[in-house]
Amino acid sequence: MEKEINKGLRGVVAGTTRICTVGQSGQELHYRGYNIDDLAQHATFEEVAYLLLYGELPSIQELEEYKKRLIDFRKLPKTVLQTLEKIPANTHPMDVMRTACSLLGCFELELDFSKQDTTAERILSAMPACMLYWYCFSHQGTRISLQSEESSIAGYILHLLNGKEAHTLHKQCMDASLILYAEHEFNASTFACRVCAATLSDMYSAVAAGIGTLKGPLHGGANEAAMELIQQFETKNEAVLNLQDMLSKKQLIMGFGHAVYKHSDPRNKHVKQWSKRLSKFSGDTTLYEISEAIEELMRNEKNLFPNLDFYSASCYHYMGVPTKLFTPLFVCSRVTGWCAHIIEQRADNKLIRPTAEYIGPSTRDYVPLAER
Repeated sequence: MEKEINKGLRGVVAGTTRICTVGQSGQELHYRGYNIDDLAQHATFEEVAYLLLYGELPSIQELEEYKKRLIDFRKLPKTVLQTLEKIPANTHPMDVMRTACSLLGCFELELDFSKQDTTAERILSAMPACMLYWYCFSHQGTRISLQSEESSIAGYILHLLNGKEAHTLHKQCMDASLILYAEHEFNASTFACRVCAATLSDMYSAVAAGIGTLKGPLHGGANEAAMELIQQFETKNEAVLNLQDMLSKKQLIMGFGHAVYKHSDPRNKHVKQWSKRLSKFSGDTTLYEISEAIEELMRNEKNLFPNLDFYSASCYHYMGVPTKLFTPLFVCSRVTGWCAHIIEQRADNKLIRPTAEYIGPSTRDYVPLAER
């Protein structure tokens, strides 16, 4: 009897977790038992980051102390800044993120796991600082200050990016986006982190593994691809006609469907609402209308629903985020989930080593080189 092979490990239970439940009813998502709807509407990203790392929502005092630590961790060593300045502007931003994470690991060695919570907080604060210092220096020739009066990570990101305090609406949208991207169970990048952590490697190495995995277009680049798609069209009618042609040619449309969700992505309604609000606030609803027309077409023609990435594209655009930084922003959020999973893996560790079904040549006799 042939062994059953699950390519891509689809449907294979590879471990247990207390951090997140995904798609058990086909379209639900919970962080540590809390529904994503409640968190996206009422919580701040710092509350959610604390929840993922420590298992419970923080009290007022715990949250204030946590945010103070995160602010202190924004500072980067001079050598790290000098190295970021040497990375060319045409480098893929995800390569910059991966390199920056590895570099920090060289200066801040995690020799044991006794301070792993502190390491997780450091990585969470340092990733936005690394990303935006490199971007502003390489693209604008500006050495930005990494200090800011913004207490929230959402406000901090927008402040460093645009050089001024962001509008409250933009900060609220960025905060919601960070919450929605923060965690998603055993997705590809998180599993990569756990595989690395299972070898008892350091947290920086495990996070770098996640960043490298998220760089792949089948995992983290869908929001960038969605932005490139919707920007091609000037009207929703043009979008519909071109999408119909693309579908007839069986071209892949990024930002639709999901490996886990069956009926809809529970995160989509929140980001879609934000896209609509920001489009009205900007005074130009074209991108939103085009996105909505594409959504309707994909549902009617292919019975596919938009995932989180699709409307995130227009949200980031309305906030002034360059398209090439969409996936690095994903990192700035998902690092919370990654670190939580790394810590959970360490707490009950077993080396992750699956078995492969060999399909190569049968046993062959060695032929000496002179006789070949």
